[in-house]
Amino acid sequence: MRIAIVDDIASERNMLKTELDAQLARLFLDAAISSFCCGTDFLCAAEKERFDLVFLDIYMGKENGIDTAERLRYFDPDCLLVFTTTSRDHALEGFRVRALHYLVKPYQTADLAALFDEIVKRFSITDKYIEINTTGGVHRLRFQDILYAEHYKHQIYIYGADGKKYVTRRTFREFTDALTDERFFLCSRGVLVNMEHAEDFDGMDFILKGGKKVPVSRSLAKAAHTAFGDYLFKDFKYSERRN
Repeated sequence: MRIAIVDDIASERNMLKTELDAQLARLFLDAAISSFCCGTDFLCAAEKERFDLVFLDIYMGKENGIDTAERLRYFDPDCLLVFTTTSRDHALEGFRVRALHYLVKPYQTADLAALFDEIVKRFSITDKYIEINTTGGVHRLRFQDILYAEHYKHQIYIYGADGKKYVTRRTFREFTDALTDERFFLCSRGVLVNMEHAEDFDGMDFILKGGKKVPVSRSLAKAAHTAFGDYLFKDFKYSERRN
């Protein structure tokens, strides 16, 4: 996820970045945060590579955050827009540019937490991760890089998209509770698959890209078929909206 902070006051930018880092860590999200001192610089960067979320100050010297938002909407209708401000005087203008939220300075941690909980619901987060302890140290695995995982003799074997196998010792319940994302399907009491990497479900197995088959218990076959169809439909709708 790419996040932009646009504010003409350096201390305000730094303060907000600290708050955002805390929320990202709370939700196990990876993000690249870029800071800009004016709307013009932000727009130049956004035209080259889009941002998923921007925190935009309304009052910035000679520039107005509302004007910046209007210019952003000419070429990016989907970027989530949050205004940072000392008042809500521009609420109507914010509605016109489809602002998600207003954050009133000074920022309150509870407000930011509620905002990020809403952001997670709004669109597909591709940069969520899980931290696991292995004999080689602590690894941070992004959800999208997990193919499937299985539980065997009190250990979790996690198979990555990079071809590596990661082994960690924890209960399967602890592991699956950490993967709070609809792309994962519990195939049996000890097997979990990431449907993001599945090309098909044949009624008995999820067939991953590359041909690997992940079996599904007979009692869960119908649920697997439904879950896979729902996931593909939602993923298609999301791709259409982003394009």
